[in-house]
Amino acid sequence: MVTSISLNRIRISAGQRIYLRDVSWTEFEQVLLELGEKRATKIAYYAGELEIRMPLPEHERIKVLISNLLVVLLEELDLPWESLGSSTFKNSRMKAGIEPDDCFYLTNCQAMIGKKRLDLDIDPPPDLAIEVDLTSPTQLSAYEALGVPEIWRYQKGKLAIFILTQGHYLESTISSFFGSVPVKAGISSILERSNETLMSESRKEFRQWVRPHLDIK
Repeated sequence: MVTSISLNRIRISAGQRIYLRDVSWTEFEQVLLELGEKRATKIAYYAGELEIRMPLPEHERIKVLISNLLVVLLEELDLPWESLGSSTFKNSRMKAGIEPDDCFYLTNCQAMIGKKRLDLDIDPPPDLAIEVDLTSPTQLSAYEALGVPEIWRYQKGKLAIFILTQGHYLESTISSFFGSVPVKAGISSILERSNETLMSESRKEFRQWVRPHLDIK
C-alpha cells in the first residue's frame, strides 16, 4: 500500500523515476498531499499506475527554451495565451493525472485568467503541453484520457508534435494551432544548437526565422 511508507523517506536522484502499481485514486490524492505543491518532482498517474520523476538540470533548461520559443511565436502571431506551467491536472472519472513540463491555453485562455484551482470536471484541459524526454519517454495515456489536444515532445535533440486524433496521439509534421508555419523544423533547428547559444540569442534567432514564415500561415 502507498500509505504504508512515508514518501518523505524516498529519495529520487536527478534523472531518475519510481513506479508504483495498483495505486487507487484515493491513494493517488494522498500522495499529492504528502508531496505538497512546492517540490521538484513531477507525477503522472493513469489506471492505477503512478510515476514520480526528478528532472535533470538539462531538462529544465530545454523546457524553458521551448516555452520561450512558443511565446515568441504567439507574440509574432499576436495570439492570446495563458500558461499554467506544471500545474497538476487530474480527473477522478478518467482515473488520470499529469503534471506537464509546461502547458498553454490558447483557445480557452480567457477562461483561465486568475484561475487558482483546477477542476477538470468543469475546466478545460490545456490546449498544448510541453514534455522534455531525456531519460525515458513520456507516457501519453494520461494525456489521452484528459483530452489534451496537442503535445510538443523533445526527444533526441529534436521536437516532435503529437495531435490527439480520435482519442489517440498521432505524430504530425505541423501544429494544429499554427497552420502551415513549420514550427517543428524551426524549433528543432534552434534546439540542435542550444548548448552553444544563450537563450536570449536563441529567442532573437527564432523571431527572425518566424517572421518570413508568417505569410504562409
